[in-house]
Amino acid sequence: MTSSGAEGPDPRLDQALRLLRGRRWVALTGAGVSTDSGIPDYRGPTAPKATPMLYDEFVGSRAAQQRYWARSYLGWQRIGRAEPNAGHRALAALEQAGLIGIITQNVDNLHTAAGSSTVVDLHGQIAWVVCLDCGARVDRGEVQRRLAELNRGLAPAADLGHAELRPDGDAVVDDWQDFVLVDCTVCGGRLKPDVVFFGESVPRPRVDRAYRLVDAAEVLVVVGSSLTVMSGLRFVRHSARNAKPVVIINRGRTRADELVEVKIDAGCSETLTRMVDQLAPSARV
Repeated sequence: MTSSGAEGPDPRLDQALRLLRGRRWVALTGAGVSTDSGIPDYRGPTAPKATPMLYDEFVGSRAAQQRYWARSYLGWQRIGRAEPNAGHRALAALEQAGLIGIITQNVDNLHTAAGSSTVVDLHGQIAWVVCLDCGARVDRGEVQRRLAELNRGLAPAADLGHAELRPDGDAVVDDWQDFVLVDCTVCGGRLKPDVVFFGESVPRPRVDRAYRLVDAAEVLVVVGSSLTVMSGLRFVRHSARNAKPVVIINRGRTRADELVEVKIDAGCSETLTRMVDQLAPSARV
């Protein structure tokens, strides 16, 4: 495997296009595909250090839930307004050129908003909230409205001098001790964004659906992920074990660089847009 930077003509992109042309392929996307929508990634070159809350920590105490929701409340005010970027739109357009589906590690729902028709949201969707006690599921906007009523003194998202947005809608917030929580309107139970926390397992049916997409494809293309966590890396290893080529588009190293056929070290939006020009020139991005 060799890789190439973004300066000048990129022979790695040409090689990737040859692998994809006329074939069925699936995309596995990570936080890097959403950075151009104003959502930072976890591990990119400019990403700040982040220590996401673990699932056991969240369910273990009311104080942890209070701290998390204070952060998530502010983060949602920005992530909830994010719009699909050229990379998301390019992937939607590439359905005309053999792309059979997207497996995303992101929770921002921007692939669906961009028009992609087959999306496996591996880690859930931040736009929904679930009750940990009765399983009731509610729109995030309704929870935000209830939280806003009870926490009128909290700084707005436009003034996050004490907060740092993360790709899961979380934000680092200094003052959270007085944050007032809301409970489930059905049973009074604990609410949690309907996303997979670190230390929590991805639901098996969702994993199985992702594997079916990978098995139906002839090529796997990783977009904007360092593959640090196993939830994404397993699909690369699965493809490699089955002698299917893997392409990676990502700035910086990934955990699977030695397993891939082609590594393109460049930005997601620019690379995907170039792919549309070559594979689906009649599509609009």
